[in-house]
Amino acid sequence: MTLPAEKATPRQAAHAATIPLVEMRAISRRFGSKPDPAARISIALGAAKPPAVVHALDEVDLTIRAGEVLGLVGESGCGKSTLGRIAAGILPPTSGQFLWKGQDRAALRGQALRDADLAAQMIFQNPMASLNPRMNIETLVAEAPAIHGLISGKRTDYVDDYLRMVGFDPTMKRRLPHQFSGGQRARVNIARALAVQPEFLVCDESVAALDVSIQAQILNVFMDLRERLDLTYLFVSHDLGVVEHISDRVAIMYLGRVVEEAPVEEIFSRPNHPYTQALLAEVPRIKPGKRKFQAVKGELPSPLAPPQGCHFHPRCPFASERCRVEAPKRKTIAPGHSSACHLNDQPTI
Repeated sequence: MTLPAEKATPRQAAHAATIPLVEMRAISRRFGSKPDPAARISIALGAAKPPAVVHALDEVDLTIRAGEVLGLVGESGCGKSTLGRIAAGILPPTSGQFLWKGQDRAALRGQALRDADLAAQMIFQNPMASLNPRMNIETLVAEAPAIHGLISGKRTDYVDDYLRMVGFDPTMKRRLPHQFSGGQRARVNIARALAVQPEFLVCDESVAALDVSIQAQILNVFMDLRERLDLTYLFVSHDLGVVEHISDRVAIMYLGRVVEEAPVEEIFSRPNHPYTQALLAEVPRIKPGKRKFQAVKGELPSPLAPPQGCHFHPRCPFASERCRVEAPKRKTIAPGHSSACHLNDQPTI
């Protein structure tokens, strides 16, 4: 896989004194159906069981500063996409506080809410399913900015500018989505998100469905746009190699919780949490000699009934009785590096 030759220079230092663009405090999200009155009576009398509740997110704390790329990594079903949707303003949290530029997003109204909605956009995982198959490319890109009054001149010129920006040939804008390859549709999705002039992009597995050669091209587009438009990214991915090359900081998620967060160089060279160590141990590397690859033992527990204490303890080789009953809090173990593991309370790890 040909990755960008050079990563964009991290700009956290330039923004360190500013208010975070996105700040999540103890964000939780539950999914479940609400019983009707008859069902509630049956539940109260013990004749029926309460409806199942999915614990998608469990008191997540996360901060993203303007101009940086935060990579979000974890197994399928850990809550990455749910967190991304909350960060983009698509999904409200069940509890907790979501701050946008220092303001409680739930309290925004009128023009302030509209500005926040436009400033954060999401690029979805499946580039075909997120495009209306009955609309041509020009209509798909122009629809949202036209509705919000962002197109001041000719619609065609506006669309052409954004298509060129992502490396898409504007002469093909009258065609329908099914007439393009996955990589071309991915470029259209990026152009559509950029057309409303956002500050913050949530990229949910945006290159996962593409061939590795096309992945590299799309990553180059993301990094070029970051420099040209001063964008901020939440880059959701299960591919650690991609995250290593595009991110400034990395947050590791496990079953609805962020278990470790650190600058990208720190987390890849000195992982602290046993789950992070297990993930990085299985990343393919070009090194001489033989290696024996072994996946993380056990299966990801169900979010319908997450284990008590540390969610990772059923699969952790270092789990103790404390891990089974007490959930560890994230603690700072080095500058900019935090981890949620009881092993950090011991003199040596």
